[in-house]
Amino acid sequence: MIIHPTERRALLLACLCNGALFASFYILRPVRDTLATLIGTARLQGLFTGTFIGTLLAAPIYAALLSRLRLARLLPGLFAFWMLNALLFAWLLHRHADNLWIAGSYFVWFSVVNLYMVSVFWSLMVDVFSASQAMRLFPLIAGAGELGAIAGPLLTHSLVGRFGLAGLLLLAAAGLLAVTALVQLLVRAKRQLGASAAGAQRSSLDHGLSGQTFEGFRELLSSAYLRRQAWFVLLMSWVNTLAYFFQTDLLAREFPLLASRAQVIADIDLVVNVSSAVILLFGLGRLVQRFGVTAGLVLNPLIMIVALIGLWIAPGLRMLQALQVTRRVGQYAIARPSREICFTVVEQSSRYKAKNVVDTVIYRFGDLSSAWLQAGMRMLGLGFSAAIVLGLGASVAWGMVAVLLGRNYEQLRGRQDSQMTQTGC
Repeated sequence: MIIHPTERRALLLACLCNGALFASFYILRPVRDTLATLIGTARLQGLFTGTFIGTLLAAPIYAALLSRLRLARLLPGLFAFWMLNALLFAWLLHRHADNLWIAGSYFVWFSVVNLYMVSVFWSLMVDVFSASQAMRLFPLIAGAGELGAIAGPLLTHSLVGRFGLAGLLLLAAAGLLAVTALVQLLVRAKRQLGASAAGAQRSSLDHGLSGQTFEGFRELLSSAYLRRQAWFVLLMSWVNTLAYFFQTDLLAREFPLLASRAQVIADIDLVVNVSSAVILLFGLGRLVQRFGVTAGLVLNPLIMIVALIGLWIAPGLRMLQALQVTRRVGQYAIARPSREICFTVVEQSSRYKAKNVVDTVIYRFGDLSSAWLQAGMRMLGLGFSAAIVLGLGASVAWGMVAVLLGRNYEQLRGRQDSQMTQTGC
């Protein structure tokens, strides 16, 4: 893989930043999933509703900040704010570890901000690197994130028994502090990269983004390309929520202790992240360059169809763990970097505004609608088999949307390359 000298500093900072972000993410996430088992599956649809409401409230606030603050100041400031949030929850859980209101509040908080954390980071990435650079460098950046994601579950598994959930949140806050500093350095590296590297994004971070508070929604509704991105994420989240319900229900039945549940979740995370790191660092870059972004987008739904059929044939904890590993490896190692590449061919405003709506509001709407649909199916007496059929139908539709999105990207990429050639960039 070719890495040009002018790209090395920005690439190194991006890898370090994504590694620190995902190390923190995979400490915060098992805490949420452990608290979810304390709350119980009977109340999960209510928490998903609260999460969707929180996401809807956060979207216009984020858009307003984008229009009022320079991007160079806003992006690191967001991670600093989330670090302070983690410290607050560490204090609350230290004082009231079994309080259901605190558990529910943490569930909603993390379920809202985790999408923003990842979305904001990748918005910066697609604003730093061009489409041609992204094809080469995004698998490496995502792979570095998976290396950090390996460290997170290892730390969770080894330290939760000694320090408890509150201690884990303190460790995650330290990681978010590192992310804040690295994002600030990436802002500076973008200026240098844009001035020296041929083919880099020419946009600036020294300004806010003009437009109304709901500009991201308007951009989404007016662009067929962005709407396909939205459908891709919506259907993916349907399948994710289905698997999450399976996991929460089985863990609550099989493991009575919270620490044991946290360790099982961390073990799944570890297998997922090791597998994803291997694929990203040694395989995905060549796959995308040889077969195109469309192949990367379509592969995940195809994998999920096979995994759901396997769970249907042999239901149980071991098969569920295999499903979770397969689903999440496909999502993190294949679908996410391929989908992020698709945002390199849109305008700067869409990289932050419309992309954020897709990554947060649309994703959480998929969670919400899937959660309530499953609750309704249970009320009607429709059980495991009906949920599997729902997942298979969503996966087939997801694959069809992936084909359309990938073809649309290739068309826009061709136009962008043609324009750059004509302007001599």
